[in-house]
Amino acid sequence: MKRLFGEQLIIPAARHQKDVEKIVEQATGAYMVMLETHIAQLKPLVHFATTNGKKVLLHADLINGLKNDDYAVEFLCQEVRPHGIISTRGNVVLKAKQHHVLAIQRLFMIDSSAYEKGLALIQKVKPDAVELLPGILPGQIEKTFHRLDIPIIAGGLIENQEQIQAVQKAGAIAVTTSDQHLWPRGKTCE
Repeated sequence: MKRLFGEQLIIPAARHQKDVEKIVEQATGAYMVMLETHIAQLKPLVHFATTNGKKVLLHADLINGLKNDDYAVEFLCQEVRPHGIISTRGNVVLKAKQHHVLAIQRLFMIDSSAYEKGLALIQKVKPDAVELLPGILPGQIEKTFHRLDIPIIAGGLIENQEQIQAVQKAGAIAVTTSDQHLWPRGKTCE
């Protein structure tokens, strides 16, 4: 299984501008996720993060003021230039792959039907990685890890190091979290 994020196991996720600043100033590792943002703040925030050594994985579904369609992905890839795009939508992931940015399919495991439909979409789209939510289900992560030949990221509801270790043991290559207490600290980037 390929290591998309080098040795970085915990990927900090920013919900607000202040979170982006904290990640740049305090969190180790090259990668970060940018969750909720406004379209007017997007380009300056990504530029700030990237000029400070971060590789931004941008959650396209959570950008206020931007419709989540093929044109939006083209705008993001050509104008904002994130390192990767995360989305629940297959067409967004496909378009990201066409632009040669890291394409991450987000899958909410809300019930068995949604899970099976999501897996079918993932097998069709073939993203670079899959982010499973909630990430506190090591049994589901292990099951998915064995069904797909795609790196798995765990995200959502992870609250402590024991949960991080459990999902990594189950096959997750990384964990995304907005919980600042779980972010690796220090100024160095990988």
